Amino acid sequence: MGTFHSKQSMLYVVPTPVGNMEDMTLRAVRVLKEADLILAEDTRTSSVLLQHYDIHGELLSHHKFNEHETVEQVVKRIEAGLTVALISDAGTPGISDPGFLLVRECVKRGVEVQTLPGATAFVPALVSSGLPCDRFCFEGFLPQKKGRMSRLEALKDETHSMVFYESPRRLLKTLQQLAEVFGETRQVSVAREISKVHEEHVRGTLKEVTTHFEQTEPLGEIVIILAGKGDDEDKEEKDDKPLDPMQLLMGTGKKKNKYK
Repeated sequence: MGTFHSKQSMLYVVPTPVGNMEDMTLRAVRVLKEADLILAEDTRTSSVLLQHYDIHGELLSHHKFNEHETVEQVVKRIEAGLTVALISDAGTPGISDPGFLLVRECVKRGVEVQTLPGATAFVPALVSSGLPCDRFCFEGFLPQKKGRMSRLEALKDETHSMVFYESPRRLLKTLQQLAEVFGETRQVSVAREISKVHEEHVRGTLKEVTTHFEQTEPLGEIVIILAGKGDDEDKEEKDDKPLDPMQLLMGTGKKKNKYK
C-alpha cells in the first residue's frame, strides 16, 4: 500500500503523549509538520514537544479561557484553505480538554474534521484496572463544588465501570465521597502518572485505597476507575460458590457470565 498523502484544508485533532514522549505516533508527527497552523492549549508546554520532534509550524494559543473567541477566526482560516492541527497539553483534545467547541463549529459549517487515534490517559488506566472494561461510563472531572455529590448520587445504580479524572490534591476527598455514596467495600483502581517513569496502579476496596493515600501522598495526574454496581467482591464470591447438586440435576445450575 502506498504512503502518498495529499494535503487539504481541514481540522486535524491530534493526540499528544500523556507521559512518555515515545507515545507520539508517526502520523501525528507528520500531520503537525505539514499543518499551516497548530492550536495549542499552552504554547509553552507544547513547544517542548514540538522542538523534540523538530516541528516549527505557526503556534496559536487555544484554551478554555479564549476558545469562544478564537473558534470563529480559526474556522475562517480553514475555510480559506489552511490546514489546522489542534493539540492539548497531553492526551486527546476534547476529552476533558478544549476542542469540542471548535469541532462542533467545523462540523456545523461543513469543514472536514479528522481525529487521529493516539494517547489518552483513561484507556490504559481502565484496561489495567482489572475491572470490566468492555463497557464503561466516562465522567471525567466531577464538579469541584456545586453539584458534586448530586452527580455521584445519580451514578449510584450505574452497573458499568466508572472513569473519573482527579487532581492529586483532591484525591483523598473524592475517595472519601465515593465511599460515602457507593460504600467502603466497592472495588476501585487509582492510576497515577500513566506512561511516566513512576506510573502506579493502586487497587482494592475504597477503604483500602483511601488508607493507602492517607499514608502516601498522591502525586501526578490521577485516573480513578470505580467498579459498577454488582461488580464488587461480594458478587464475585457469590458467583464462585459451589452449585447446589439439586440445581445441577434439574438443569438450573448454569453459571452466568457476570460481565455480560
